[in-house]
Amino acid sequence: MIEEHLRGRLNGALTRIAALVARTGATPNTLTLLGFLGMAVAGVLCALGSFFFAGIIVAASCVFDALDGALARVTGAASPFGAFFDSFLDRYAEAAVYGGLVVHYAGVGTISGVEAAFAAAIGSLMVSYARARAEGLGIECRAGLFARPERIAVIIIGLVTGLVLPALVLLAVATNITAARRLLAVRGVSHW
Repeated sequence: MIEEHLRGRLNGALTRIAALVARTGATPNTLTLLGFLGMAVAGVLCALGSFFFAGIIVAASCVFDALDGALARVTGAASPFGAFFDSFLDRYAEAAVYGGLVVHYAGVGTISGVEAAFAAAIGSLMVSYARARAEGLGIECRAGLFARPERIAVIIIGLVTGLVLPALVLLAVATNITAARRLLAVRGVSHW
């Protein structure tokens, strides 16, 4: 998966940056909250049709999302609540962007855009839910290609290039396929 590959390559750099951020007194939960607020602003910009600026803000918000875990490790502030808070706000952050796109496409009367954004939102939530629920049952579940990093990359590319509708269609299909793959993966290691 892209997530593990990137994490391996960026871990050292993130640790060094997190050590600098730690000197400011910022907490991991503060970075998590700032990343979420950035995504909420991006959602508003999507609703207004300012896709390019929304894409830039989504990309900037990813920096906070990448640094919160590194800061937790560097400062020894990692906690179950911090991990939960991060995952919790990640779901709302993605939903804010999809929600903004639904509002935009509804406002301009592009029903296919509303449908694609809604299907992408549902698929994205189900990918995350499938993993969380499986892990809650003690089953490792990372099947499929469209985990959060891949989804965010497609959103950013779609927004900054103006190819928003094709990006949403890709996400609508790929996220729901990934969710289905996770369902089948869990089915394969458990009893019917």
